[in-house]
Amino acid sequence: MLPFHLALVSLTSQVAASEVSVVAAALQKQVTRDFGPIWDIDATVDAFGRLEDVPLGYWAVMVVDTFDTGGQHRERHNQPFALVAAGDSWSLVASHEALEMLADPFGNRLVPGESLVSGQPRVEFLLEVCDPCQDDALAYTVNGVLVSDFYTPSYFDPVTAPGVRYSFTGAIRAPRQVLPGGYLTWRDPISGNWFQLHVAGGRSEVKDLGPIAPGMNGGLRAAVDARTGRPDRLANLGQDCASMRMLRPRHDAAARASAVRAKELRALLALSSPPETDEV
Repeated sequence: MLPFHLALVSLTSQVAASEVSVVAAALQKQVTRDFGPIWDIDATVDAFGRLEDVPLGYWAVMVVDTFDTGGQHRERHNQPFALVAAGDSWSLVASHEALEMLADPFGNRLVPGESLVSGQPRVEFLLEVCDPCQDDALAYTVNGVLVSDFYTPSYFDPVTAPGVRYSFTGAIRAPRQVLPGGYLTWRDPISGNWFQLHVAGGRSEVKDLGPIAPGMNGGLRAAVDARTGRPDRLANLGQDCASMRMLRPRHDAAARASAVRAKELRALLALSSPPETDEV
């Protein structure tokens, strides 16, 4: 299988190149260690300083100032790209977009299964591996960087089975379960309408989105996002929320460990350097 290649690039002064490199390394580890083995996907995630430096064959994940056009799209050569809003927790959104791009690059993959609504016995779910468990309270850290939980292929199993893993962190306990702050999207093939189940504030709500067709610059996922909107909350959580308070000591510990390791390497370099001599 040929690997996918993602390019992480900042197009905003809010996110420095050094931060992009740190997040790209975390996403690479998440993809290689966590996501790839479960979804049978091989991929690289590399940081670039400019869009002009991104080689052909890479799909860009671009960090931008605003979230109005966020999410996944396709450019005129039909290659996917994603936009991520800058903010104190932008790595969570970058992880979300990167994983969903790898699972379904063109945003059109549908999985048949039993509906969550009475009267819709068999529907087609839109494959969005992070949406049902997207809330920051369900996120975890890699290298001290906040990343998104994601569901496994077993998420669409017909029944719950003991010992089966439905999301990476184990937060999802049953097929087609939607956790607080998340949602699930599907199409009723009989009516042709699209539906979303949202869970928020201790209650569940199913929304009838009506018929939706893929747009010119994206697949079904982009068209659904355009109809429902993509809130920027996950990119701008603020330092006082529970997930950011959890992240802070882990991030600081990772930074201290990196600093110690850098100091050790610099000392080794100094010891291995030849002594300076005065020229005669």
